[in-house]
Amino acid sequence: MTRWKNVKQVRGRKFTCGFCGSVVGPSFGFEYETQFREIFICPTCDRPNYFESNDQTPTPLLGNKVENVPDEINNLYNEARACTGASAFTAAVMACRKILMHIAVDKGAEEGKHFIEYVQYLSDNHYVPPGGKDWVDHIRNKGNEANHEIAMMSKDDALDLITFSEMLLKFIYEFPMRIPSKKKTP
Repeated sequence: MTRWKNVKQVRGRKFTCGFCGSVVGPSFGFEYETQFREIFICPTCDRPNYFESNDQTPTPLLGNKVENVPDEINNLYNEARACTGASAFTAAVMACRKILMHIAVDKGAEEGKHFIEYVQYLSDNHYVPPGGKDWVDHIRNKGNEANHEIAMMSKDDALDLITFSEMLLKFIYEFPMRIPSKKKTP
């Protein structure tokens, strides 16, 4: 016998859908016999988001979509974001480290180099924004820690690296395409 009640109007809750990333505030859902478990159906993608107190499943992805990123790099960035949705924060940090290598190769660095050479390539060729060398080094250092040491990364570590990776992708790929002369015309 189920203890979930039929769909009904429940107290509204504003949240970010763990599936589509939309910020929503549905007022209809399912409520368990206690008030600590609820299922809200996202009005954007029609998928269920489960809440037990303030814990949400699936967890919303960290970071935001970035435009005009080459498919392989975008897939890796989204993989890092998806790791956060599964609370796989160490894997997210390692993916962010790998993003640096992929960007460097996409921008002309030779494959098969040492990782530090890719970071240096990005810096030497001005793909790191002014004042951004420290955060690129932070991605490298945290990624190295996750990759080469017995260390688990936290949600805050993953959030930092995804945020920094997002900004780097915006600086290199998205923002230049916003210049009117570079926009594709239909």
